[in-house]
Amino acid sequence: MPPRRLLRLPLPARLGLRARITFAFAASTAVLAALLAGTTWGLTRENLINQREAAAVRQAQINANQMSQQVLVAEDDEAINRALGDLANPSSSRPLVELRRPGSGWEPIPLQLAFSGDAVPPALRDTVVEGESARMRVELDGEPELIVGIPINDGDAAYYEAISFSELEDTLGSLAVSLFGASVVTTLVGGALGYWLSRRTLRPLANVGLAAEAIAGGRLDTRLEGTDDPDLNVLVSSFNHMAHALEERIDRDGRFASDVSHELRSPLMTLAASVSVLASRRDEMPDDASRSAVVLMEADVSRFQQLVDDLLEISRFDAGVARLSLEEVRLPELVDQAVAQARAGRSPVPVELEPELDDLVIRADKRRLVRILDNLLGNADAYGDGPTRVAVEAAGDTVLLAVEDNGPGVPVEDRGRIFDRFSRGAGAGRRSASGDGVGLGLALVAEHARLHGGRVWVEDRPDGEPGARFVVQLPVARA
Repeated sequence: MPPRRLLRLPLPARLGLRARITFAFAASTAVLAALLAGTTWGLTRENLINQREAAAVRQAQINANQMSQQVLVAEDDEAINRALGDLANPSSSRPLVELRRPGSGWEPIPLQLAFSGDAVPPALRDTVVEGESARMRVELDGEPELIVGIPINDGDAAYYEAISFSELEDTLGSLAVSLFGASVVTTLVGGALGYWLSRRTLRPLANVGLAAEAIAGGRLDTRLEGTDDPDLNVLVSSFNHMAHALEERIDRDGRFASDVSHELRSPLMTLAASVSVLASRRDEMPDDASRSAVVLMEADVSRFQQLVDDLLEISRFDAGVARLSLEEVRLPELVDQAVAQARAGRSPVPVELEPELDDLVIRADKRRLVRILDNLLGNADAYGDGPTRVAVEAAGDTVLLAVEDNGPGVPVEDRGRIFDRFSRGAGAGRRSASGDGVGLGLALVAEHARLHGGRVWVEDRPDGEPGARFVVQLPVARA
């Protein structure tokens, strides 16, 4: 036997969870409201029609008995017509008397010709002629009518009465409009209730999302608050346990990297000093192979020292102990000095400042700003054929520090991950001709910028020339 499938609402797949809950509430309310309105309208319609027909039949029977006596004593058709006018009929009913006359058959005598005998359905007439009372709902001149037929005077006459159901149909129409309006209002209320409930229900998930985003942003001590809901307590405790374990793991890894870096620092300094001694006597060495070995050793030791220094710096960010040492900094002057110091002994790089920034003084960590510029200039030397321009630009309540180079540029697919740690081999390595970097320079730039509340990105040069433009956006905390 194949498994039975549950009935599922056709919810749009691309809607969010909150929208789907709201849609489900509105759809369920609409179905229930329509079912309730339809049932109410049907039962009410049947009840009103039955009551109306019963009242019409009783009144027609009374009138038929009265006309039975009048037909016996009436001298002519005019007297019968006057008797029809004297009947106690509601304004919506019209009587008719038909007499069986020898030689001419049944002859109708309607009241003021308001209801002719031709309107009586043949089936109803046949039943009455056979001596039985009957009623039938018909449509006369586009209006719903009930015709009641009653034989009188032992079958020599018949009394018919047409009762209009127009007022009843109007009443039912008004009831249908009211029920439809109530269904629409109920559906809207159901949708609003679903939206409110979805917000309330999904609030814990939203808090989980915010907490996860905070942890991803480096705030590893973020935790969810406890709740009285036993069902949510499981989610809260599990998430907090996961966050605690993740924080411990990252702290342990950070301490390991920091300890390793510290342990390497002392022997590395000894090794650097020894290599420096060898390098100072390079000219005294007997052959070129020995001199080349010293040069390579000196370069690798220098790179090794840079790697250890960067690891120590980045481990402080991971441990959350990196702090800003804020002071008043004249930004144009700082940029000029940092660029001049970084380019000492090399080709100069033009520094362009927007005129309104000439006297800009901000509160920032001077050492970290210098490190940002130094790393970006070093990155341009290593991977971009050297820097071509340094710019300081205003952007609303922020300031942009831009370093442009003349290299091959950064592919769009690498612009996000180029600031990851050790991304030199995957992304920036393709741009490098020398391979002098250690893969942490841009990552440190991103960390320094983030510590200042800013961000960093890479884009194409605005002048359309080949190369890359690294931009650091920092909020301006004016002194």
